[in-house]
Amino acid sequence: MSEPRIYMDWNATAPLLTEAREAFLSALDLFGNPSSVHGEGRAVRAMVESARRDVAKLCGAQSASVTFTSGATEAANMVLTPDFRMGRTPLKIGKLYVSAIEHPAIREGGRFAREDVCEIAVTPAGVVDCVALEELLAAHDRQTGLPMVAVMLANNETGIVQPIAEVAAIVRAHGGMLVVDAVQAAGRLRLSVNDLGADFLIVSSHKIGGPKGAGALIARGEIMMPSPLIRGGGQEKGHRSGTENAPALAGFAAAARAAASNVEERMAAIAAMRDRLEAEMQSSAPDVVIHGRDVLRIGNTSFFSLPGLKAETGQIAFDLEGVALSAGSACSSGKVGQSHVLTAMGYDPRQGGLRISIGEATTQAEIERCAAVFAKVAARRRSTGQAA
Repeated sequence: MSEPRIYMDWNATAPLLTEAREAFLSALDLFGNPSSVHGEGRAVRAMVESARRDVAKLCGAQSASVTFTSGATEAANMVLTPDFRMGRTPLKIGKLYVSAIEHPAIREGGRFAREDVCEIAVTPAGVVDCVALEELLAAHDRQTGLPMVAVMLANNETGIVQPIAEVAAIVRAHGGMLVVDAVQAAGRLRLSVNDLGADFLIVSSHKIGGPKGAGALIARGEIMMPSPLIRGGGQEKGHRSGTENAPALAGFAAAARAAASNVEERMAAIAAMRDRLEAEMQSSAPDVVIHGRDVLRIGNTSFFSLPGLKAETGQIAFDLEGVALSAGSACSSGKVGQSHVLTAMGYDPRQGGLRISIGEATTQAEIERCAAVFAKVAARRRSTGQAA
């Protein structure tokens, strides 16, 4: 009998939590429209607002500042726009500055014209270059509007944690607006929109064990908001029209409650397993390059390259051995392309990297088996003369 498969791709999507599944299924029995004033509608509205409070708590925010969306990509397209309002007064954003390692949902620039999107360099360590950011904002033409800066809290490929507090201080000094993609950080770092100094956070349900199809844009306050991306019935206080996906939000809330609990303790245990795996990898293949190992990372992620082994070849080899992992970001419809993150860090992107990302359900036995598969793949690479 073959061994069960091992799932080590939590950064792509986390397994659905039992409590999230139960909340989702239970919510299906509440069929009312949350915008209706009758009892059936009010019951669903109460559930949606309870979910809003749970997601706000996860992000250290006020529930009134949470706008639900269909996911993080929609939230990014909603907030990345040159058209804002400060109360009733139009507020113009001149340019968008994004770090070179952002997720494609951010790098595409949302509703900005391509010529109004500027890239912020990162250091070879994979950390946003704050000196480069300072220079870009110092040269920003305020007559075009305010600058908007988008820098993620934790990179989805490397797991490297970005210096958001320092970034926020620079952005504030230049009168700009800061958007932080917290998708990979949620449940792995303690979040507070105020402590981070962000104007907006983006989070996603399925990255924390909730169902797919739900996400949120969290604002620091309620006064400064983007023009709506989706117009219609005026739901979500007019910020995002369309009947709320109540069952998905119920599951999102259950996952948010779990993600907000015992963050440090949970992640310390997960990081210990990740570190053990990396030590085993280093032992069986001393030439393995573990990207970001010398800087602060979220504890569940290991992004590595084996000289002479292409990412797509490695991904297939692991899959055939029953281990599910990714070749970088899982956002390209199954395609394995060159990593823009490795390019930004100064590496040759043609070889690519492999990402192992684990979670609470990962066991020590799975870590050992993954290490054994890694050793097998590395040995096969040497035996076929692929090693550099």
